[in-house]
Amino acid sequence: MNYQDIVNYDRQHVWHPCTQEKDHEALPPIPIERGEGVYLIDKAGRRYIDGVSSWWVNLFGHTHPRLNRALTEQAGRIAHHIFAGFTHEPAVDLARRLCALTPGNLSKVFFADNGSAAVEVALKMSFQYWQQHGKPNKTRFVSLTEAYHGETVGALSVGGCDLYRQVYQPMLLDTFQAQGPDCFRCPYGLHRDSCDAPCFEHLEKLVTESQEEIAAVIVEPLIQGAAGMRIYPPVYLRKLRVLCDTCQVHYIADEIAVGFGRTGKMFANEHAGVAPDLMCLSKGITGGYMPLSVTLATEDIYQAFYDDYETLKAFLHSHSYTGNVLACALAVEVLNIFKEEQVLANLAPKMALLDRYAARFEALPHVGEFRRCGMVAAVEMVADRRGRVPYPWQERRGYQVYQQALKQGALLRPLGNVVYFMPPLTIEEPVLEELLEIALKGIVEVTSEE
Repeated sequence: MNYQDIVNYDRQHVWHPCTQEKDHEALPPIPIERGEGVYLIDKAGRRYIDGVSSWWVNLFGHTHPRLNRALTEQAGRIAHHIFAGFTHEPAVDLARRLCALTPGNLSKVFFADNGSAAVEVALKMSFQYWQQHGKPNKTRFVSLTEAYHGETVGALSVGGCDLYRQVYQPMLLDTFQAQGPDCFRCPYGLHRDSCDAPCFEHLEKLVTESQEEIAAVIVEPLIQGAAGMRIYPPVYLRKLRVLCDTCQVHYIADEIAVGFGRTGKMFANEHAGVAPDLMCLSKGITGGYMPLSVTLATEDIYQAFYDDYETLKAFLHSHSYTGNVLACALAVEVLNIFKEEQVLANLAPKMALLDRYAARFEALPHVGEFRRCGMVAAVEMVADRRGRVPYPWQERRGYQVYQQALKQGALLRPLGNVVYFMPPLTIEEPVLEELLEIALKGIVEVTSEE
């Protein structure tokens, strides 16, 4: 097919994710032909810096030679086999190494195929644990306002973004929701770099009062992604760990977006020096090549399911593609690349470049904040800077920046009025600088006073 054939057939038959399809009348989908490092290249040969890692999954650039080789070699042996009653070396190696790398005493790995499924697994594990642990009233979950944990029914139930969940409210689980941290609009007038997270009082009060009903608290550590890359201090997680221990509640860490180096450390919980009871990982786990997710659990949780068959305590959750050998082989190679190419150590100058651009972005009259954590940064555009008043969502200022950036050769998919950066960790400094300049120019263009 040529460029226009693809566009025409797409419009006739394809329903894209998280998209109002009517937008494609004015801006048709761009047919991508291939990838090369941090670039996406379309059917017409135009190149786009992948500033969002193709929805946060691509860690080391497109068509990475080591990942290509790992995939090809494994495909030459076997692509998939049933994982119930069988196993394979890539899954065992991956599980062993993840248990060694993740914080705390996470010792068991359950495989699934996407982030939402990993969250569903964690919720079900926690729920069933308490049923089999003599506390059958602990059936509800706590999440934070503006949280995002996926879009299956269980995962959506512990979400907090009305944009995704409002229409489905009648079919969702009955959960608790606590006011989450919003450091940009801090009601205490504090700054995230020096505060003791007094906003934790909302979660603390809720869990303390309802601990007999609560199975687990689930949070996105350090960065609430879909909320607009809201970044909050590590002390919040330290307080959460103490609270969960005190109230006998599981701490579920959704590190699907922030794991694998995005925050400058391998896992976000490392910044706080704490460990969860259950940890969900996906997105970057295969370097952006194939769907895979895992839920890691402590030995204590695992043992609650370990018994004679007749007790019916087993965790009866499954996917046809559980433990897919191609995906696991890729994930093992991702860990090899982190170790052998010193990926985390090489992030320092890139993070410093993001720091240097903060003043330039915040000098713009309609930028409220340029926030960052590791290799994640976000620019929040506001109608009134002094009052931190957001632009009306109907104006779609972020979408306008997205359109401007495409013209300049960059993919910067916004979150409402927030333009964010989550490029491949291997992006070179000159390209990162080009990406930041494109964003600057786009923001000036769509926020300039007429």
